[in-house]
Amino acid sequence: MTGILETRDLCHDFNGLKVLTHIQFSVQPGERHAIIGPNGAGKTTFFNLVTGVYTPASGRILFKDVDVTKAKPYRLTRMGLGRSFQITSIFQRQTPFQNIRLAILSKNRIRFNLFVRVDRMNAINEQTNEILQEIQLADEAHLPTSTLSYGKQRSLDLGMALATAPDLLLFDEPTAGMSRDESHSAVELIRKLTEGKTMVIVEHDMDVVFSLADRITVLHRGEILATGTPYEIQENDAVKKAYLGESEV
Repeated sequence: MTGILETRDLCHDFNGLKVLTHIQFSVQPGERHAIIGPNGAGKTTFFNLVTGVYTPASGRILFKDVDVTKAKPYRLTRMGLGRSFQITSIFQRQTPFQNIRLAILSKNRIRFNLFVRVDRMNAINEQTNEILQEIQLADEAHLPTSTLSYGKQRSLDLGMALATAPDLLLFDEPTAGMSRDESHSAVELIRKLTEGKTMVIVEHDMDVVFSLADRITVLHRGEILATGTPYEIQENDAVKKAYLGESEV
């Protein structure tokens, strides 16, 4: 079966230092796929390649059977790829409502101005309110985003990725910096938001990974060490030796 996202022999380096080597990766439609590995394993670099932030040194990236190896981030967003960042990418001076609406407008290539038809803006405002309900920020919709707790700002970041109506969601350490209670709430929110959708998540917290992922890929020194179900990864001797026995994975 052809994956919604595939990389073929993907390689990347920084000034001659190899970061990723011959990465063969595939995500099937409807799958929740996690990528794990310690700092420096190449996880975020991989995300930056498949979202168009970096151009690979060699190899190919295919999204929905289209070669997007050199595609810019805005083009990938319009094709249906959504991403939340390890550091929130929200607009602090805007309200949650304005943040979500901006993402929807961007997806639909609409500029917010006086010449946009009222009925069209009403439909966009309704979509905005629906997403705010989904991410449990309806009560804070018109507060300055800067006043929200860190956990709620992360939820808004997830909502902005969702607002672009993606076919594939990429989450880069969505629970980073959260308390245990905030992390638990985030996991439940991600589970709800990604029901029936395709997701790739990079995450250090193994409880989060094993509770969300259908399949897991383990990166080791820029190469894929193993790919399998959570049970297969937990039982893999090479993974146990390289990662799961260490304090930081």
